[in-house]
Formats: sequence, C-alpha cells, structure tokens
Amino acid sequence: MTLFGRDFLKESDFTAAELGSLLTLAAALKAQRRAGTETPRLTGKQLALIFAKSSTRTRIAFEVAMRDQGGHVTVLDTASSQIGHKESIADTARVLSRIFDGIQYRGHGQQVVDELAEFSSIPVYNGLTDEWHPTQMLADFLTMREHSTSKRLCYGYVGDARSNMGNSLLVMGAIMGADVRIVAPKSLWPEPFVQELAQVRAQQSGAKIKITEDPADGLGGVDFVHTDIWVSMGESTEVWEARVTALRPYRVDSALMALTGSPDTKFMHCLPAYHDQNTTIGREVAERFGLVDGVEVSDSVFNSPASIVFDQAENRMHSIKAVLVATLCDLPIS
Repeated sequence: MTLFGRDFLKESDFTAAELGSLLTLAAALKAQRRAGTETPRLTGKQLALIFAKSSTRTRIAFEVAMRDQGGHVTVLDTASSQIGHKESIADTARVLSRIFDGIQYRGHGQQVVDELAEFSSIPVYNGLTDEWHPTQMLADFLTMREHSTSKRLCYGYVGDARSNMGNSLLVMGAIMGADVRIVAPKSLWPEPFVQELAQVRAQQSGAKIKITEDPADGLGGVDFVHTDIWVSMGESTEVWEARVTALRPYRVDSALMALTGSPDTKFMHCLPAYHDQNTTIGREVAERFGLVDGVEVSDSVFNSPASIVFDQAENRMHSIKAVLVATLCDLPIS
C-alpha cells in the first residue's frame, strides 16, 4: 500500500486499512526515535505551515516531525502573509506548490483546506478545521492502542459533540470498527450528515455507535473517556453562560468517571484543558460560574493516574510524522 502524494483532509477520505497502516508506521517511528535508530526520509523536503488559528501542539508536532526526518518548515500566519487578504486561497495554493513539497493548514472552515487541496499539486494536511481534526485522531488512536488490551477499542466522548473533536471521534471510530459512545445534550450532538456518514462507515466495519444524552447510559464499560473545552477557538465569550448551563452534567469529574464501572478507565483530552485556575480563562470561568476545580474536567481527574493526556500530546508528533513520511516518500507502507 502507498499513500504517496495523498492529501490528509479528513478521516472519511481513507479506508480502515489505510488509517491502520499510518498507525502502524507511527508506532514504528516512535520506537525508532526512542532507540536512536530513526532514518531521515524527508531530507531536503520543504513544508509550509499555515496558521489561521493559533497552535501549540500542532505546530511543534509538524516542526519537530519534519526536522527529525531531515526536512524544513516555513510558518505562515495571518500577520505575516497575504493569505485570504490580498491573495486568494487558490492562488496561494498554486504559489506554494511551486516552492514547497507539502502544505499544512490550521484554521476555520473545511472549505479552505479543501480549496487548498483542489488547487495544489502537492499534499495538503488538515491541522484542524471547525469540522474535522484528523491528525488528532491518529494521535488519539495510537494512544488508545498503547493503553488497551482489547481487540475492539471502546470509548466515550463527553461534552460539546457538535465540534471537530465530536465529529472526528465519531467518524474515525466508525471507520475503525470501534465501540463509540457520544454523550452530550441533544442540541450539541454532531450534525445529521456526520451521524449518517458514521452509520454508513459503521455498517462497513462492524463498529457500534451510541449517541445519547445520558452519561449513565453512554459510559458503562468504556475504556476511555474523552472530552474537550466547552467553548472553541473563534467562539464569542458570550456563549459561555449557555454552554456552561448545558454542559455542567457532562463535566468529567470522579463521579462521572465512576459511571464507566471500571477503575482502569483512562481519561483523554486533546488540550488545552481548563482543569484549574492557572489560565486566564480558567480564572474567569471559576469566578463567573463557580467552577473552581476545573471547567470541562476537574483537576483531580486531569492529574490522576487515569489521565493519559500527555501521552496524547506526544503522540501528535509521532502520528503526524507518519503522515508526512507516508505521503512525501514514494515507499510502500504496511
């Protein structure tokens, strides 16, 4: 199998076998890096990193992955480029294609990264859009595989599921044959087209899907509990009151974790997390709503032995490296 020259825009563009091959490659590259035996395969390759939204993990993951593999990166943001202001997305794609070997985009609507791919002659990677977060999914599945002994992954996502994380966890799980539970107020469920897509892929893979408003109904028996921040980048702070009111019952604390019925269930979060008052937003929400021990997750869960969030964060780099190697090197992967 080869993924040479392919874009990486959303999970549903790939088969279970293709995604599985990327996870296998990511695990191998991780082991090689730790053993000091990694072979650079991207020597001389150039990657453009476009950030319309700020980034920590995505940026450092792409930068270190390329450098480990002998490549180079150029970072473009809204302050240092003409993208979307004086130059169209289509023209940007055609210019960058003449100079770079790949383009990463992290921003708002999926239509932007889709347009970059349409007009680009080189691979385009989705570092995050409002609709999908495919590089995070590879990291999450790599992390769950590392911490699971079950043949079928079983996990629940709790919180605002009408988001890139809710969408991606639902669809990726459907593709990969997982047991997926989406636990959220109905007003914050994934859009109908996302649910329909997941059902179609689940029929192909044998995945199990449950979407429910009831945490007790949705979380029994899961091995992993995922959540994310309640107000996403780009949303107004004015939505906090409605969001907090809707999502208080879905806050991941020790009582919610107990609903899984297992002391071995792991907690996952794509980060950043408002688990204490050591951030500006954490302090503001604590003062305004009384959530003094964390917002979407309590500090006691976030810093407990159940938390594997920093394994996730590290695995962003290993899994992104796998995507880069697979798509920029004309080599078979298994």
